[in-house]
Amino acid sequence: MQQLDTNQIFAKNIIFLRTKNNMTQLELAEKLNYSDKAVSRWERAEAIPDAKVLIDMSEIFGVSIDNLLKKEIKEKHIRPKFNIHNFNNITWISFLGVWTIALLTFVILWLCNNPLWLVFVYALPISLVVLLIFNAVQGKTLSRFFIVSLLVWSILAAIYLTALYFGVFTWWPLFLLGIPAQIIVGLSFRIK
Repeated sequence: MQQLDTNQIFAKNIIFLRTKNNMTQLELAEKLNYSDKAVSRWERAEAIPDAKVLIDMSEIFGVSIDNLLKKEIKEKHIRPKFNIHNFNNITWISFLGVWTIALLTFVILWLCNNPLWLVFVYALPISLVVLLIFNAVQGKTLSRFFIVSLLVWSILAAIYLTALYFGVFTWWPLFLLGIPAQIIVGLSFRIK
């Protein structure tokens, strides 16, 4: 008898959560890598999915597993969803903020009759660090690889261009450091 009650509570809860999130059975099934027939069975209280699926559902809907199984979900049990659109906007605002500060610094130096274009050279690695931090928070591993690679090469370029600015023209072998650094970056992203 307890199993039937749990199945019915679970069925009511996923119907409520799925419709609240304007999701069809097929859309929920695709997010869970299941068929829409399985979702339909869950919603008819014929079965309950395994623990892995329950964990995935709790993350998709922003509720605890306990809430999915034990009691009927009300509005107050739902955590606010993470808004990826806002997060992307904050990322780009931060990235462009670095370039705005670099431009401001350049303008101030230019007004003082010392236009130091190296400000922009150093803005690149700083803005890449900002992107790296936001991508790490978001969990995008593939884009992190490219950002770290660009960061390594932009730091080497910044050092080289600084040396050129001060009249030292023999620092080109510095770029040879980029080869083992790139190999280390590549290997580090293969670690599971």
